[in-house]
Amino acid sequence: MGKRSAFARVGRDLYETPPEAIRPLLGWLEPQTAFIEPCYGQGALAAFLEASGHYCVSRYDLDRGWDARKDPYHPVIPGEIFITNPPWSRDVLHDIIVNLSNQAPSWLLIDSDWMHTQQSIPYLPRLRKIVSVGRVRWIPGSPYDGKDNCCWYLFDRPSNQETVFIGRRSDRPG
Repeated sequence: MGKRSAFARVGRDLYETPPEAIRPLLGWLEPQTAFIEPCYGQGALAAFLEASGHYCVSRYDLDRGWDARKDPYHPVIPGEIFITNPPWSRDVLHDIIVNLSNQAPSWLLIDSDWMHTQQSIPYLPRLRKIVSVGRVRWIPGSPYDGKDNCCWYLFDRPSNQETVFIGRRSDRPG
């Protein structure tokens, strides 16, 4: 699934989010966070978050007739946020960043290299927080982790606010 892999990609980057990718985010969510999942897929991310005490108020996906790149999510109630594992293909990802973060704070699981690329520059004024995850085993039953590290990125409307980076830690909940 990565840029250094001979494996065929899953269509639309529809990889289920394994628990080890979600756990680092838990310590940074408010208790009983109400969230919207705009790239729902099979629902693994939402199910894990709900089992951890959070509340998925709505679920969307292309298969459900909703496009996270352009569709509005009405009404997003104050306090609700987006949490999703979007496609990592840049032509899709960047539109999702803008669309979601214009509507509410948005946690997106993305490869770590993204923040180091020239193409990330227009989106950095939206970036508030980065939580390191590391490598994840995306293919169930595989003996191998993916070759790309990933992070949770918190985006919001553009501002001059500095981005906070949280490295891998074992003393945080989750």
